[in-house]
Order: sequence, then structure tokens, then C-alpha cells
Amino acid sequence: MKLNKSNKRVAIVEQHPAMGGNCTHRSTIPSKTLRHNVQTLSVMRSHAFTKRLMGSVNLNFGDILNVSRHVIQKQADMREHFYYRNHVDIYYGTARFIDAHTIEVEGERGNIERFCADYFVIATGALPLHPDGVDFHHPRVYDSDSILQANISINSVAIYGAGVIGCEYASIFGSLGVKVNLINTSERLLSFLDAEITDALGYHLRDQGVVIRHNEEYERVEPFDDYVLLHCKSGKRLKSDVLLWTRGRPGNTHHLNLEALDIQSNKRGNLEVNEDYQTSQPHIYAVGDVIGLPGLASASYDQGRFAATHIIKGEGHEYLTKNIPTGIYTNPEISSIGATEANLTQRKIPYEVGRAFFRSIARAQITGHTVGMMKILFHTETLEILGIHCFGQQSSEIIHIGQAIMSQPPPANNLKYFINTTFNYPTMAEAYRIAALNGLNRLV
Repeated sequence: MKLNKSNKRVAIVEQHPAMGGNCTHRSTIPSKTLRHNVQTLSVMRSHAFTKRLMGSVNLNFGDILNVSRHVIQKQADMREHFYYRNHVDIYYGTARFIDAHTIEVEGERGNIERFCADYFVIATGALPLHPDGVDFHHPRVYDSDSILQANISINSVAIYGAGVIGCEYASIFGSLGVKVNLINTSERLLSFLDAEITDALGYHLRDQGVVIRHNEEYERVEPFDDYVLLHCKSGKRLKSDVLLWTRGRPGNTHHLNLEALDIQSNKRGNLEVNEDYQTSQPHIYAVGDVIGLPGLASASYDQGRFAATHIIKGEGHEYLTKNIPTGIYTNPEISSIGATEANLTQRKIPYEVGRAFFRSIARAQITGHTVGMMKILFHTETLEILGIHCFGQQSSEIIHIGQAIMSQPPPANNLKYFINTTFNYPTMAEAYRIAALNGLNRLV
């Protein structure tokens, strides 16, 4: 859109038969819609008013997945409409580079077309890692893409990989009453998050019936007609209806023939780019999950826009802010921005903590979503906000208020902003005022 509105002629090559890429068809939209539907079902089953009505309703993973597909179609149709309305040419097929300014596109029927361009933007995303020896063609072995096509009854699941995707699916299956083994290759969940938040996540996952197994690595996977055995190096054997592999998503570059252009992927399978998203070939850019972290759809949108700006102007004036919020759609959800307590302690930065527990907030009491908390980390001398960590309903929405303040240079970035600002009552945003007052009262 950015290039088109600057009078550049633009074409898109899309491998999927509908627009939207991984975000729309295989990851963000389907998994988050699935999670919302599961959460709604869980709330209805626990609420006194609707509990009796839900008593005779028995929905499984496949049923709820079918309900999610209409959102995917709406997103795909909307995106395609945007491109057509803005006269962006769309070619469906698989592209590969022939030389530095030419690509070859093979359509579904094997027809091949060639296109030349002054600039290219690689936005091919990432794919689930398929280690040797694991048969992903077996009907009981899934990755984070193929699980969205599952059409069998699932009463138990072993999830290998306790990263963001693994934790989200553990929460989804746990909320459905499925027996879950979550295999974590590290010593704690999501170690990049604040420890207090991950401790809370672990507690609530266990409360949903999820068994978390830390410091485990697989030795082999043995699938059978009716179940799967996961053999761990520790000697454990975990039996389940299906195995869901959620560990690793290297960049999707294997079909692009980048070797011919001397563009190499790194050891994680991602493309290296500079601050303007240029590869080693200055006219070839890369954005989104194909370049690795942060691996967020929200950041990918902006990266594409910034790359387009550089193509148009020959220089970049727009960059992502250093603090990008993290949204993890477990139940309850998590969102955070900035430093953790461990980061600040290691850097010997004097800080204090202000907390607000959702159980004390009127809006949470009204909605019944009293599980969760917000914590604000701030400098003890300047009161500059250094990090915000939120666990509970609407966390991914609430975090943006703090993000707006943290993006300002001091003295605008200051804890007293939340104390001197009047928030609507009752709202979840009121947590900022409560946490700020709590933190200020801790100062000596």
C-alpha cells in the first residue's frame, strides 16, 4: 500500500490460494480466534446463568475450529479487496529468483511466468521446524500449521515445545478438558518474560489440567494407529492421542534460490538485514518472520512500511520504537513491554515495583475476570517507567496505555502521569493508577 500510494507499480506473489499469508491462514488469526471461542465456552460453562444451558453441549476441538474458519475467510477477502481496489497485481504461485532482478513464478497448474523489477521485498514468513526422524505425515503427528486441519477426536495431547505457541495451545486444549503434557526443553516457561508472570502462567496452566514437564528433550517419536509415544532422553514415555510439535520456526526461504544471489540464511534459517531491512543485495529487502525476532504480525506490518519508505526515498526516517509489546494469548493472556526485574537487577539499575491485582478492580469484579495483575517497574530516583507486565483478561489491550507513556522521553515518561490522570471508572485501565500509587508508597 505504501509503495502503491507513492506511484510505484507493485505486484504480489502469493503461494497460498487466498491472500493473507501465515498470519491469516495458519497462525495468528486462526489460533487467536480458536482461543477466543474456547475462552467464551469456558466462561459460559462456569457462569451461574449459562451453566445449566451448557450442560448438554459437548464441543470438541474440531467443532470449535470450524467456527473459527469464517474469520479467516473474512480476513482473506478483505485483504484481496484492498489490493484490487488499489490496483496491485496479484499472482498466485511459487516464486524463485533467476537473477538479481528477475523472478520466475510457477502457478498451480505448472504454468511459468517471469517478472522483472527494480526492487523486491521478501515477506515469506516462517515454517514449522520438522526434525529428521519425526513423521509429520502420520495422521496423529501435527505441527502448529497442520493442527488447524485436525479432524479427529482429541482427548489427550503431548505438546513438544513450551514457547509462545506451545503455551497458547496448552491453554486452549486445557480449557477444553483435554489431557495435556507440555514438554519444555528449558527450566522454566517463557524465560524472556518476568519471572512473576511466568510463575502465574504455570499455576493457571496446571489449574487447567496441564502437566508441565521441564528440562525434557525428545529422543524419538513412535506413532501408532491409535496413539503416539514420545520417548524422552530422561527415560519417560508419554502416551497421547496426538503429538503437537511447536518447537522452532525457521525462515521460509528454501524455494527462493537465494544462493544464486549470494544471500545466505543464518543458523536459525532467517535472513540477515540492516536497519533499513536490506539484505546483502541492497535492492532486495526482507521483512516479517523471515528475518526472525520479534516475529510479531504487528511488527511485520511496520517493517514492510519502513522498507517501502526506504525504496521510495532512498533513506529511512521511520523505525520501530525500542519497546515493542509482547502479546501471548493464553488463558488468561499475557502482555509485557520493557525490562524485567531480572534485567534491571543484572544491569544494577535501582528500581521499585508497583502492583495492581485485578481482584480489587471494580470492572474485573463486574465481568468476573478477577484473575490477574499488573506490575509497573520504575526508576527509584527519576520515576521513569522501565517495564510493564500484565497477566489477565484484556492484558494485550491494556498494555498500550503504558506503551504510549514509555515511548516518551523523560520527564514525560514518569510514574506520576498515572497518578495525575483521571481514568474512567469502572475500567481495567484504572489498574495503572492503582499500581502507580502502590509503587510510590514503596519508596523510602
